[in-house]
Amino acid sequence: MPAQYGNQGPGPAGPPVSATVTMASNIPEETTSFVGRKAELARLEHSLAAHRLTTLTGTGGVGKTRLAVRATRHAATGHRDGVRWADLSPLHDDGLLIATVSDAVGLCDHTLRMPIDALCEWLVDKELLLVLDSCEHLRSACAHLLGEILTTSPGLTVLATSRQPLGIKGEQLVEVEPLPVEGAADALTLLRDRAAAAAPGLALDAPGNAEAAADICRRLEGIPLAIELAAGALGRDTVEQVAVRIGSRFDVPTDESLRLPRHRTLRTAIGWSHELCTPLERLLWARLTVLRGDFDEAAAREICAGGPLTEDGVTEALNGLVAKSVVGRDGARHRMLDTIREYGRMWLAELGEERAAADRHAACFLGLARRAHAGWTGDEQITWYHRIAESHADLCAALDHLLAHDTGAAQEMAGRIGFFWCCCGHLPQTREYAQRALDAGPAEGPHRTRALWVLGITVMLQGDYPAARRLGRECTRAAARDGTDEGILAAAYLCGLTHLMTGRPEASLRQVDRVLRTTGTATPLETAYRLRCHLITVFALTSLGRLDEAEAAALSLRAACEAQDECWTRSYVDYQLALIALLQGDADTSAAHARSMLAGKHRLRDSFGIALGLDILAAAIAARARRPRRPGVRHGTGLLAHGRPPATRHPGTGPPARGLRTPGPRGRRRRRLPTRLREGPGGQRGGGSRGRAPGRTADVGPEGTRSIRIKKRILLCGRADQRRSEVRQPAVPAVPAPRSARCRRSPSTTPPSSTTASTAAASHAPCTRWSPRRSPRRSPPARPASGASRNSWRATRPPATRS
Repeated sequence: MPAQYGNQGPGPAGPPVSATVTMASNIPEETTSFVGRKAELARLEHSLAAHRLTTLTGTGGVGKTRLAVRATRHAATGHRDGVRWADLSPLHDDGLLIATVSDAVGLCDHTLRMPIDALCEWLVDKELLLVLDSCEHLRSACAHLLGEILTTSPGLTVLATSRQPLGIKGEQLVEVEPLPVEGAADALTLLRDRAAAAAPGLALDAPGNAEAAADICRRLEGIPLAIELAAGALGRDTVEQVAVRIGSRFDVPTDESLRLPRHRTLRTAIGWSHELCTPLERLLWARLTVLRGDFDEAAAREICAGGPLTEDGVTEALNGLVAKSVVGRDGARHRMLDTIREYGRMWLAELGEERAAADRHAACFLGLARRAHAGWTGDEQITWYHRIAESHADLCAALDHLLAHDTGAAQEMAGRIGFFWCCCGHLPQTREYAQRALDAGPAEGPHRTRALWVLGITVMLQGDYPAARRLGRECTRAAARDGTDEGILAAAYLCGLTHLMTGRPEASLRQVDRVLRTTGTATPLETAYRLRCHLITVFALTSLGRLDEAEAAALSLRAACEAQDECWTRSYVDYQLALIALLQGDADTSAAHARSMLAGKHRLRDSFGIALGLDILAAAIAARARRPRRPGVRHGTGLLAHGRPPATRHPGTGPPARGLRTPGPRGRRRRRLPTRLREGPGGQRGGGSRGRAPGRTADVGPEGTRSIRIKKRILLCGRADQRRSEVRQPAVPAVPAPRSARCRRSPSTTPPSSTTASTAAASHAPCTRWSPRRSPRRSPPARPASGASRNSWRATRPPATRS
């Protein structure tokens, strides 16, 4: 289990429950030495401290990104919420710009709002440094986006890198010049460092080498990328040979006014490197440009092999490109710089292979989607989950290509990766691509049914329950036509989850129970869709108060998950077991299950799941400690196995759209948030984010989001003061932790029955299983302290007194 979740937690004398999280930085790692740039670093650090928007400008290959990495590492400590890095180079248009920035800052929006509105609200109280790297091809879109977020986020500082200024009011420009070339300058130091990797033992300071090395740096005008390409050639040629070949391509006039622009110098250097490559290396260079992001050797072999370039030849040529600094290598992953990719793309067009390369690219990632879908239930689930996440840009590119040229394959791909994307938080893209695939693809078939299911899950996660019900019915009809158990179980899962989200646990239980019985002989328990339906059963039984049955079902489901090392379903089973144990008064067991859930969510890098786990863990520790809970600490039901419960929003994505409702006098339902949901730390009302309990901190790891606060960020605690009026009922009650040291489980409380409407309705009210200690005569409990609402007073009374 990750160390940040600690041991079994504090006892009665332990420290307060943790609830504030600091957002970690995601600055790229430096894999080579950093040379020079002291003056530029000083100017950039001063600009970042004095201005809210700074743009590093300069020609391609001059070192803007590397300078930004070094400067942001120095500046990270000056920003409360750290540094968030968004790499825009994989984007070919602005369609995924906001989604890319949202991912970078840790936003996973589960609402129907415009993405720009959700991003602005998420950043409104952040104090962070946002880096947008490689903006030149999206200048207009970046300018519009930055204009919006800088206006609404006073604590935000932005550093952009671009070959041209963005043209925004208040933009501070820092020009990045090439490295100095005269004397023992930085350019020569860079050449020496990079040559040591390409040609170990080569002494550039030796007689005969020093002058040639200095000549190389002068002719390349100190442009770092050009110098690194030249250093890559030193592995097979002498320094004098490299200098002579460069001299034949670069006639640098002594008159500065006659020199070519630096981008021409870089282009010439890249062309010279291209000439040094073997024919197969040049072919691989061109074909690799179809890839949008990082790639591994397997993807290169699958996409680029063909004709004279065999699969084994791809491996050999790839190693050659790495040795020549054309392709960078970081472990098992490879990457090509934008400037080098642009040159290779030009050659791909001249070869006439653009369409063929795009077809192979789409086929490769369709195959990835198929393998990931098949491997969801198994010991490689985490591996596939991360591979889908890191291949996001290429999957989108493949889908775009298939939507234009093979709509049936696009429909299949959208259905196979949609659930992964939902789990990763890419709801807007999932909805867009699923809808486009359904509109363009075939009218029926298993692939269409799966795409319908993905779209239904997505809209349900976004809170569009009417659309989810409609899609659930359509998916059920389509699955019946297909006659596949997978489709029938998927439709039952969608319909059952929608019933739960709209306050109908009995209907949910009937739906999945019927399907599980009818498909029991044809589908083993271990299939993904069947596991999900069993998960709905656990949710529904817990919602109905049938805790013993829910616990038995949960333990059986967890055993099935453990047998195949399935992580996603088991993490939510652990959450439900934690909730059941807490309802049964066993806080120690509840905390243990909560920590198990957190361990699984940490493996998945699921920040929303981590928020849920911290929520239930805080409630369990508070119950065990038998001391008053901090106002605002609540735990939800975990009802939604991969998104937000109906009374909540995703932590930090805006006001809750719905809240709890409790029975009022004469059986009427009052639709109002309980007072305890509106109370902040210290019992003060208001939903502001500034109040936090001192000393209550927790680290949820580098993938966790910041600001999971007692007041604002844990599940049900939103800006409740903004939405105190009409709210609707959740499918399952949120359960408060004990409110004082005198709280105990009431022995007279009985689980609500599922057979009568009155008791079923009572099960949707705040839990009554915790009530103040009563005397043997069962006299009425004392009035609550001032500040408690009438509804929370009623929630402590036995069910028999509700009428």
